[in-house]
Amino acid sequence: PTLRASLNLMPATNPDSLRDAPGHGGSASHDVQDYWWYLSRADMLHSAVGRYVAGARVALDLGSADGPSAGWIRQTIPRVASLDIDPRELGPTGVCGSALALPFPDGAFDLVSAFDVIEHCAPEEVALSEVHRVIRPGGTFLMAVPAYQWAWTDFDVANGHHRRYTRPRAVAALERAGFTVERATYAFTSVFPMFAAERLARARERLQEALRTDASDEEIARLMDELRQASRDYMDQMARD
Repeated sequence: PTLRASLNLMPATNPDSLRDAPGHGGSASHDVQDYWWYLSRADMLHSAVGRYVAGARVALDLGSADGPSAGWIRQTIPRVASLDIDPRELGPTGVCGSALALPFPDGAFDLVSAFDVIEHCAPEEVALSEVHRVIRPGGTFLMAVPAYQWAWTDFDVANGHHRRYTRPRAVAALERAGFTVERATYAFTSVFPMFAAERLARARERLQEALRTDASDEEIARLMDELRQASRDYMDQMARD
């Protein structure tokens, strides 16, 4: 039997105090749970994928120490286990562990959620295979990941990201793991112009710095490609909107 999946791809933002921080481990939301991004993301996720939790009785929330993202799941499903590699915000039903080796039997859950988790996992296919393993036949996987590799910044490095996604890239990864994708969409498209403008400015700054410091031809070429790709994606998104 196949398992269904719904995924959202979104630009990511963060408090200015964390933007240039070195790797801090765990979610940045621990200290700023009322930050507008975390609250808005939780509302968006509930609106976008909330209908897929209907009928689930036992769920697993991966990365659940990032409480603001999935608190609404606990209000809908009677039994929710949680797993995070960071134990700071795990509750009494929480397990400190890795998505690469889930400590649960096959088919244990009706639903698994992973909001801003899979981009932290390498190898990606191991994490998705583990998720597939612990979901019962006919169950559901909800996933949200950051969008666009051209939007990569020091924030991604600080938070231990291995990659960003496009919709085709995310769908292909899920299908290779054995899921049937029922819905795949980008989120926060209304703020995409501001997000893209900020990323374009950062790409331009990196290119200007490389030119000032006599960077290698290869590095300059890479940064020019990054700036060109960011500009192209921005224009493509504007055309769709």
